[in-house]
Amino acid sequence: MAGNLSSSDRRKARVRRSLRAAANGRPRLSVFRSSKQIYAQVIDDAKGNTIASASTLEKAMREDLKTGATVDAAKAVGKLLAERAVAAGVKDVVFDRGSYIYHGRVKALADAAREGGLNF
Repeated sequence: MAGNLSSSDRRKARVRRSLRAAANGRPRLSVFRSSKQIYAQVIDDAKGNTIASASTLEKAMREDLKTGATVDAAKAVGKLLAERAVAAGVKDVVFDRGSYIYHGRVKALADAAREGGLNF
C-alpha cells in the first residue's frame, strides 16, 4: 500500500524512521502545523502515551495571541510545552519535525522549547 501515500506522508515516515534509530528510548517532541494553528506534544512511543502537550487552541493562548499562525505563537507554544514536560520529569527528547522543514514556526517552537529546558 506504500504507493498510495502522499509525498508529505512519505517524508514524515522517513523522518520518523531516522528518529526511531536516534531516540534511545527518549520521548519524541512532535509538531503539527496547520495554516491557522500550531500544536506540539511530547510522546512516549514505548508506552504509546502523551506526556505533555500544548497548542494555540488553549484558552489562555487564544486570549494572549491574535492568531495561532505566527512565529510568536509558535514560541509561546514551545515555551509552554517545555514547562509542562519538565514538570512531568522529561528533560531529554528527540525533535520530530514531521513533514515540515526546520524553518519559521517549526524552528521557533524548537528554539523556545530548548530555552524552556528541554535538551535535543
